[in-house]
Amino acid sequence: MQCLTRTITRGRHLVPHQVLPRVSYSTTKTPPGALEGVRILDLTRVLAGPFCTQLLADYGATVIKVEHPQGGDETRLWKEAGEHSLWKPGTENTSLYFNAINRNKRSVSVNLKHASGRKLILDLIRHSDVVVDNFIPGKLESLGLGYEVFRKTNPSIIHASISGYGADGPYATRAGYDVIAAAEAGLLHVTGEADGPPTKLGVGIMDMATGLYLHGSIAAALLYRVKTGKGQKIDASLFETTISILNNVGMSWLNLRKEGKRWGTGHPTIVPYEAFKTGDSLLVLGAVNSRQFRVLCKRLGREELADDERFADNDSRVKNRRELKGILDELFATRTTEQWLEVFEGSGLPHGPVNTIEAAFDHPQVAARHMVQTIDHSAAASGKINVLGNAVKFSETPATTRSEPPGLGEHTDEVLKEIVGYSEEEISQLRKEGAV
Repeated sequence: MQCLTRTITRGRHLVPHQVLPRVSYSTTKTPPGALEGVRILDLTRVLAGPFCTQLLADYGATVIKVEHPQGGDETRLWKEAGEHSLWKPGTENTSLYFNAINRNKRSVSVNLKHASGRKLILDLIRHSDVVVDNFIPGKLESLGLGYEVFRKTNPSIIHASISGYGADGPYATRAGYDVIAAAEAGLLHVTGEADGPPTKLGVGIMDMATGLYLHGSIAAALLYRVKTGKGQKIDASLFETTISILNNVGMSWLNLRKEGKRWGTGHPTIVPYEAFKTGDSLLVLGAVNSRQFRVLCKRLGREELADDERFADNDSRVKNRRELKGILDELFATRTTEQWLEVFEGSGLPHGPVNTIEAAFDHPQVAARHMVQTIDHSAAASGKINVLGNAVKFSETPATTRSEPPGLGEHTDEVLKEIVGYSEEEISQLRKEGAV
């Protein structure tokens, strides 16, 4: 999908009583996104916040990413080994990490510690629907900003914040990081092999889960504002996200005082449901009820196992998981993963190989569901990069990749002119002062 030409349009924000000029990326080739007309001021950096705002941008919102003039979002510098060859010589302020979570945005560089910079933020707030930040609670207020100031400037503003532990409580002012939240909220305790140490997931899952929570909350707040005209403050945290997704493990502790433990790829209440070693790799398979277990036994050529009293129902299989695991391990070791995939094809059993990243992107569903897109990119040596596709498909308002992630401060002048009406002389003065 090619990057689209920027065009200036005018439209109605989601506040019924408010009509403001806006700038968006649009094209006649694709229908407008569900959030077209919504303007978001993005004060976030690193992962949770930028992932949240990219989702909203993919759904059609105009997202203005505010970065510090010196360095900007630090993920711009988080390059993989050997990544420099991907970019044109002299390219310093972009990376694959940054590109993964900042497409469809416009970058404005602003120094929030400068009085004129703070005034500029408030001028942008007047013309925005949502502001998102991930400062430590109290930091914006110490700069003379924050929700109380924002809503005086724009009474219908929605202010969404991400922090490590939430806006109040004894840990409110501690910095938050993905793996720390996973550790303190118990997720690491139940992740890993039963006889091994806690294991971090391979991506920043708590950052991204918090971004997912927040993007849905922002959509809900926008709908509420359509109904009432009222904005509000939204407060999300990595710690609370992690607590909330403990799910059945958390419920077992709350109601039975049963401590969670590590099961590797296994499941605490469903057997069999885990990864098995085959003759050459690993296969994940589950039988979530007795009907499926009987199908499994038949496909394995061991139908008598379904009538064994030790494995007669799920409760029995959970109780005797070690004995069943031993039997299944011996059986799965007799064939390769590919051979077992052929055995289970059409069985209705949930099953699949443990793929490498290369194999995952070769999966036929990736192409069928457009989960890889190629976009034009001005900083790429080839002029293009591949990006991850949108996970959710809309029948009427499809999510789109309209523009490459921005260079640091790339859109400062045009945003200040088009949205808040600054003159070239005023922008030049802001630069002289060090505000932008």
